[in-house]
Amino acid sequence: MNDYMIQGMAYNNEVRFFAVSCRDMVEEARKIHDTTPVCTAALGRTLAAGAMMGAMLKNDSDLLTIRFNGDGPARSITVTADAASNVKGIIANPQVELPLRESDNHLDVKAAIGAGTLSVIRDTGLKDPYVGQTEIVSGEIAEDLTYYFATSEQIPTVIGLGVLVDTDWSVKHAGGFIIQLLPGASEETISALEAAVAEFGSVTEYLNNGESPEDIAERLLKDMVIEDTRPVQYKCNCDRKRVTKALISLGHDELRAMIADGKPVNLHCDFCGKDYEFDIEELKLIDANI
Repeated sequence: MNDYMIQGMAYNNEVRFFAVSCRDMVEEARKIHDTTPVCTAALGRTLAAGAMMGAMLKNDSDLLTIRFNGDGPARSITVTADAASNVKGIIANPQVELPLRESDNHLDVKAAIGAGTLSVIRDTGLKDPYVGQTEIVSGEIAEDLTYYFATSEQIPTVIGLGVLVDTDWSVKHAGGFIIQLLPGASEETISALEAAVAEFGSVTEYLNNGESPEDIAERLLKDMVIEDTRPVQYKCNCDRKRVTKALISLGHDELRAMIADGKPVNLHCDFCGKDYEFDIEELKLIDANI
């Protein structure tokens, strides 16, 4: 299992945690979207978070969407995850190139994202999905999601995310962790966790040294019990049936305008890059069956 996530409890059941290694998942996204290194890092961090946050969903049919809308050159990032931690994502401008940060020579994800809003949308099949929204406080992804959990869901949370891009622009390592205090956590647990986090380096540093999600979790937690280990992957759920439904939703007038144009219609999925072509006879059949 190359890409996988663990989740469980720690500190005598006062803390829940998630940790993921997802190099292949982020590399797949990089290839699909042809991202520059800074965009690979921004999208990859959000994908890693999405895989872990998807595991928080209660029902198999639930969906989670993370959306960054910033005023930086990357403009926006959208990542969707299901309860099985299948994720897909898109960055509005994947070709952003920025100089490395002068302070540490790292990719400047903050500058790529800029200021704006972070939205987390949970679709549980009800009439209206739950939407939580906060401001983008740093643009570094992990800090923004930490702030979201604290302010929108009132859950004290620590998040670490990292993507290491190689010299050929491929993804060398990617992963992260989410640690959340449960109601009633003791001051002793809070203090111990704060100390462990303060001593922790970067996620990519440990991944690059060959450490696993289990190793990273053990650095941060005590009395760790792993309750689930699962694969994570980049997976788009588009198919011809879904695309056909999208055409149906356009209605008679729009479909008949397409038919009158006399040319096949090609619909492109931005998440995975697949194209779906419908010839005139297929469009007529769809129109006839509305």
